[in-house]
Amino acid sequence: MNRSPLRSFRGLVRTGLALLGAVALSTVPGTAASAAVPADVSHDVPSGARAEAARGCAVVYFDLGETLVHTAEDGSTSYLPGAAAYLRELRQRHIKVGLITNVPPSWGATDAERAAALKREVDGAWTGSVPFAWKDFGDRIRTPRTEAERKPAPALWERAKGQANGCRLVYEAETAEETGVAASLGYLAYQTGQPSRPAYLPVRVIEMPAHRSR
Repeated sequence: MNRSPLRSFRGLVRTGLALLGAVALSTVPGTAASAAVPADVSHDVPSGARAEAARGCAVVYFDLGETLVHTAEDGSTSYLPGAAAYLRELRQRHIKVGLITNVPPSWGATDAERAAALKREVDGAWTGSVPFAWKDFGDRIRTPRTEAERKPAPALWERAKGQANGCRLVYEAETAEETGVAASLGYLAYQTGQPSRPAYLPVRVIEMPAHRSR
């Protein structure tokens, strides 16, 4: 999401493994499948973080504009088709979600301040029948502190990775450039909105790499 600030917001096992392989191969065009699948948790990660990974936790980060929400020509903002249901499914499966999104660094001195400004911006233009699920994202909203940190610079993905407590990481966005960077940093990356593919990465695929660490 790298447009102007306002527009920016604007047999079961075999079958599952086959699906995971297909997704890994197709998540990031031109990127090796091995780069799209996160490596096992490092032994350098603190023991508490390794315990989190051992329990099979995963965190799904999203871009915002044109990945989860759409800003129309008149400036109104609402969920993209299927986005609200997808977030609800992740919530029901107890999978944490977050945002990695570009906003002006001048919107605040901290992620929390910039996230609050983002919420005001989105909510002020919101016309959807269901409010945006800010509560699901908690404090997992990563935004640039400087212009140099704006995506596609790797800083925001690296910061999210450093705060993941060893959980497996997923990144979903509408651009191949962003999913390519995320994949290179060990995220399971998925480009949304592609023809003949699910709008979002199927939840069962997200759960599989998490559960393989058990």
